[in-house]
Amino acid sequence: MVKPSTKLFKIAFTASKNPKAQKGLRALQEAYSACLSDTPDIIIALGGDGFMLKTLHQQINTQIPVYGMNRGSLGFLMNDFAIDGLMERLNRAETAVLRPLRMTGETLDGTKFDQLAINEVSLLRESHQTAKIQISVNGIVRMEELIADGVLIATPAGSTAYNLSAHGMIIPLDAKVLALTPISAFRPRRWRGALLDHNSIIRFVICAPNKRKVSAVADNREIRDVRFVEVRESKSAALSILFDEGRTLSERIAIEQFRA
Repeated sequence: MVKPSTKLFKIAFTASKNPKAQKGLRALQEAYSACLSDTPDIIIALGGDGFMLKTLHQQINTQIPVYGMNRGSLGFLMNDFAIDGLMERLNRAETAVLRPLRMTGETLDGTKFDQLAINEVSLLRESHQTAKIQISVNGIVRMEELIADGVLIATPAGSTAYNLSAHGMIIPLDAKVLALTPISAFRPRRWRGALLDHNSIIRFVICAPNKRKVSAVADNREIRDVRFVEVRESKSAALSILFDEGRTLSERIAIEQFRA
């Protein structure tokens, strides 16, 4: 039962293709059929973190808030799945506003590209040879040549994902910094990366791009054979993700900082 004082939101459901998510989708659609709308106030996403990122990308232009329910594995960006009490949970939910990164650049054949990344932009070697990448920040060359499997720049929300696996620093959600992290650095071997102001413009130039080819990936969108890449925080796009009361994204990131 819904409490009389509870606001009834117009909602729409979306779910990944895995059987657990599809089963949950059918149950929720039946339970909340009266609230379904083609013009929802909130999108309910059922799946794992990968599906949440896909859903957020789809809502970049609409800016409709997304509330996730975990029907995947880890579920760092998701809330617990339950059929009962959804409207009450949505009324109490807390909002995290995410600003994605904008990745622009050019490939070897002169093709321009422009992609958004919620978690990170990563540059990765395409062959057995290590990548050689020059790194500039706000027009100043900070590293003439990084020799590594690659390098990434992560948002605070993405700092617990690939960035953490590459031994990058976890960033509090409201810290207004970005994590620049090498991936298996060979030279300089002991460089662990840097924390940059969120207004920074980071430019990666591929050294010997025809011989040591590099791809650029914005979350899961890959551009191969890049010549250079620029990354900056988007000022035009903002995404809202909803979390259950007391289990905010900021709190989850804080907990991750103290895990062994």
